[in-house]
Amino acid sequence: MIPSKNIVLVGFMGTGKTSTGKLLAKELRREVIDIDRHIEKKEKRKVSDIFEKDGEAVFRRMEKEAIREISQKSGVVITTGGGAVLDPENWEALKKNGWVVALLASPETIYQRIKGSKRRPLLKAQDVYAEIKNLLETRRPYYERSDFFVETDGRTPPQVAKLVLETLKGRLS
Repeated sequence: MIPSKNIVLVGFMGTGKTSTGKLLAKELRREVIDIDRHIEKKEKRKVSDIFEKDGEAVFRRMEKEAIREISQKSGVVITTGGGAVLDPENWEALKKNGWVVALLASPETIYQRIKGSKRRPLLKAQDVYAEIKNLLETRRPYYERSDFFVETDGRTPPQVAKLVLETLKGRLS
């Protein structure tokens, strides 16, 4: 049995946070809250539109507000955007009432999963693979602050969800 603390999934884009979060929530009979979708619903526009029209700084303020609000809940599964971990206040809010699980994947896996996606505002670079490697390297120290880690290379979302559950149960029992 997993206590009622939140389960927070962090990790780079394309690591499976959204898919895994939905499966975990279903398995645990919990609500899942995707921070990006929460912002989109509140703002009535896509994250990519916010980035394009208002810039990343405005989006990050919205993200911080959403995380502060959502992390006060208890017993939910929270999925974050890949850059949410860059803000120390986000970390503090997410860890206060939650176990933070980092989903990890290689740059090659991430590239294969997200190439062609129009919903990734930070990947409008000429060389998307190089940008993934660069961003991943920059964010790695932040992801390493997580309570638990699950590799997603070569795994389906159901396999990752099962591994997250096993990891949490093993460490918490």
